[in-house]
Amino acid sequence: MIDAVGNPQSLLLLGGTSEIALATAERYAANRPLRVVLAARPSPRLDAAAERLRGAGCSVSTLSFDAQAPDTHAEVIEQAFADGDIDITVVAFGLLGDQEKAWTDLPTAVELAQVNYVAAVSVGVALSSALQRQGHGAIVALSSAAGERARRSNFVYGSTKAGLDVFYTGLTEALRPAGIKVCVVRPGFVHTRMTEGMSAAPLSVTPEQVADVIVDSVAKGREQAWAPAPMRFVMSALRHVPRPIFRRLPI
Repeated sequence: MIDAVGNPQSLLLLGGTSEIALATAERYAANRPLRVVLAARPSPRLDAAAERLRGAGCSVSTLSFDAQAPDTHAEVIEQAFADGDIDITVVAFGLLGDQEKAWTDLPTAVELAQVNYVAAVSVGVALSSALQRQGHGAIVALSSAAGERARRSNFVYGSTKAGLDVFYTGLTEALRPAGIKVCVVRPGFVHTRMTEGMSAAPLSVTPEQVADVIVDSVAKGREQAWAPAPMRFVMSALRHVPRPIFRRLPI
């Protein structure tokens, strides 16, 4: 169970090699002993992630999880809950991809949609069932500021995150009667392997800073959060910029 100050006893990280998800686990592990289930494709990166968390004092198990195999997702979720309750699940997998290729190459576009949106919906449905049977718990879904308004530079990626955002925002209301909490977290530019080599945008953050937002938001029962917080006001303003002006902005 999550204690009075928001600390869980167990985590499920879907996207178990995500730098943000791992930083979140480390934040929680600093406060109390933690059981962590890492779900990702088997790889040296997954092995390294498990060792990293064991080094932080966590009890860690791993599950094979492929975002592009939705027919397996319900079974993966069932396995994750087989060893006991899961207090918080972080939905942290995703692809950025080549944004120019994404709107000109069909397989690339479909892959982004399947991983970032279809898989997120698939695990969301499975998690909803598991958490309602359990009777408690929380879901943290990593969205993106890119989903707030379509931009020429990343509109395919942004469209997939917009879909994820709407689904989990709606899931917040659907699960409310069951006492299950959902928090949609919208980072801006995050310094990770995925963005390595890209020019950092204003208000960029580290995985550790996003983890701080996640931990604080869950503890305070927030349903939506931005990382960093000022990004909320930036994107709110950009949503209302007239299109002829918006398309001239260097974004």
